[in-house]
Amino acid sequence: MSDLFAPRGGWRVRILDLSGGAQDNITEEVGGFPTLMQANEFARRYVRDSIEHCRMPGMSTKDVLETWFAYGEDALVVDAGEEGWKSATELGDFVDRPAGPEDRDWRALDPRLDDDMPGDGSPLDDLSGEDLSDGDPD
Repeated sequence: MSDLFAPRGGWRVRILDLSGGAQDNITEEVGGFPTLMQANEFARRYVRDSIEHCRMPGMSTKDVLETWFAYGEDALVVDAGEEGWKSATELGDFVDRPAGPEDRDWRALDPRLDDDMPGDGSPLDDLSGEDLSDGDPD
């Protein structure tokens, strides 16, 4: 499979709800990636971010993994075959090593950003991943 030619409409990344809350566990498909490399990196960062959302202070790596399998989201590149990124290849590293902001920034690669810029009331407004608290716990 060549990265030179994307399928019509671009590569697609399928987001899977591991909690089973969505029909066929598919939450959504994000399309329009011009290269397989971008689709793979989007999927990788999306899963990395999902794992970090499941991580709480003091959790063991086993607890992080169990929480992700119960409540997290996985991602795969549709129709990429063996060249598509798979979470299983890096899952152990992801739960062992907390991610930095760049490792989690799937939004920077999201082809929907042209249409749904944060701040316009889109669903992406709630997904910035930034700590917007003022530090006051109340």
